[in-house]
Amino acid sequence: MPMLSVIEFSHRLLQEHVTKEDVALDLTVGNGHDILFLTQVARFVYGFDIQAEALERAATRLAGRENYLLIKDSHENFPDYVKEGFKAAVFNLGYLPGGDKTITTKAEATLKTVRAVLENILPGGICVIVVYPGHPEGKRESNLLLEYLSGLEQTRYQALKYEFINQINDPPYLLAVRRMK
Repeated sequence: MPMLSVIEFSHRLLQEHVTKEDVALDLTVGNGHDILFLTQVARFVYGFDIQAEALERAATRLAGRENYLLIKDSHENFPDYVKEGFKAAVFNLGYLPGGDKTITTKAEATLKTVRAVLENILPGGICVIVVYPGHPEGKRESNLLLEYLSGLEQTRYQALKYEFINQINDPPYLLAVRRMK
């Protein structure tokens, strides 16, 4: 059996933690692959992106599905929209594939949002983050996230890093945090 890519592994983790009774968040909708997956396993999904182009692409991909809401706003503002408990959150950081590479997620905003997610996610819930350290802002995000997540209280959270260590050019890797209580 081949090893799972970081995206495949992120979906495996989400599938193991989310049921049809749960709410999930896609905090970086992009082209809509993660939100499409989440609509198949969750009761309802909130999706956030700052780019109209991303939301349009995702809406096309989600045609025929009804258990989601796309929101044109920064992921930092998710608490303004999500007023119910949620069991999972996913980030796919960086820039919109096929879009403007100068528009990227920002390290400080990402860290602020991850903190808020981990404080508000239901016990037993999981936050999955795909990190792309191959560009300058991605490297900053990577460093900030690793520093923060490494210091989480181990009696409250389990945190892991999944990466291929023999690939060149700063390949993406996955961070996952499960809230235990």
